[in-house]
Amino acid sequence: MTTRTFSGPIPFQGIVRVPGDKSISHRALMIAALGEQPCTIKGLSNGDDVVRTRQAVESLGAQVEIAESGEVTVTGGVSGTRSPIDLGNSGTGIRLMAGLVASFDFTTTLDGDASIRQRPMDRIIAPLSEMGASITGSGDSGSLAPLTIEGRPLRGIEYILPVASAQVKGAVLLAALRAEGPTTVHETVPTRAHTEEMLAAAGVSLERGDRSVTVWPGKVDPPDIDVPGDPSQAAFWLVGACLAPSSRLVVQNVYLGPARGGFVEILQRMGAEMIVDPESGNIEARSSELKGARVASHELPGCIDEVPILAVAAAAAEGTTVFEGIGELRIKETDRVAAIAEMLVVLGARCQIDGDTLEITGVGRAEALGSGTVDSRGDHRMAMAAAIAGSVGGGSMTVEGFEATHTSYPSFARDLDASRGWTP
Repeated sequence: MTTRTFSGPIPFQGIVRVPGDKSISHRALMIAALGEQPCTIKGLSNGDDVVRTRQAVESLGAQVEIAESGEVTVTGGVSGTRSPIDLGNSGTGIRLMAGLVASFDFTTTLDGDASIRQRPMDRIIAPLSEMGASITGSGDSGSLAPLTIEGRPLRGIEYILPVASAQVKGAVLLAALRAEGPTTVHETVPTRAHTEEMLAAAGVSLERGDRSVTVWPGKVDPPDIDVPGDPSQAAFWLVGACLAPSSRLVVQNVYLGPARGGFVEILQRMGAEMIVDPESGNIEARSSELKGARVASHELPGCIDEVPILAVAAAAAEGTTVFEGIGELRIKETDRVAAIAEMLVVLGARCQIDGDTLEITGVGRAEALGSGTVDSRGDHRMAMAAAIAGSVGGGSMTVEGFEATHTSYPSFARDLDASRGWTP
């Protein structure tokens, strides 16, 4: 276990580029593996989650070449593998991959680490089984990883998502590419639209409604892909700049598509001085005086990954911030509700959990945040949120299990150390 201590306050100044969007990176690799022509991907996330997906498509038969520049070229081809595919800590990887392989004439075993083996897979087993897939799960419920998927011909279905999940939607849409007849997915709450955006760009026959998407089976011909910066990673820097004194920071080339910019709206509602350039994807943040705000349950899908760092903002803000509908946070890499509550105690903020509602009463300013030790619980977002808290507060924060950051942002500590030398 790696332990790092972060002391503050330090200003966040200058310009930073975050790794490529993790959600888009997973999908880019999988869609490229289904194509017939080489597809070059620039800006691919270098986190462990995406590395696992790259290795997975390669083991399934796709050819993968990595240039010195970091560009990855994938030549499609899916022929199967007898060896289990280990997706590590990636819920996106294992759920999307289940949809990808479900229609191919071979058997695939999908597995992951101890955390993945505790996360619910029934949410993808149900719709894929309705399409005709044969999926055998593990555990007493039969709905946990490892998953054994015996490829079968699939049929198109009409499916209403019981939970707001872009992973489930993506798994069904990938399976629909080789099903008989069209498949329609309905959402009660809009989720990130990466899968349908990228399938449309790849020439797939697709129709999007207000809260639905219909895919017809057909060939996939993806263009070369340039992955923009990950907004979930940008959030850490932007919150840091809002909280630390004398800060003025620009995060460049951030993805600003549907259902991904919710955290920006929330921070602005809290009083953050932020400027968003929708053309370039650049977001500028400055030192701000934050106040509490209410985040309604329908907003959560658009900021679900950013709640840990938004909780740090709430801890430093004046007044009370309320997050509604936080149930999904309990089944992430760890129980993030419990992990956030533990971190807030260390920071000195008051925290109350009532069912699926989290209420945080802040200390009023970042310099008043408490010092102490936080266990990441193996969760990359908790590790980074605690590091930012230590960097903007008046004391220090020791983060146990800091190596979890390699899941999505291997250079996070280096970039944070370098921030001390940035110039505006």
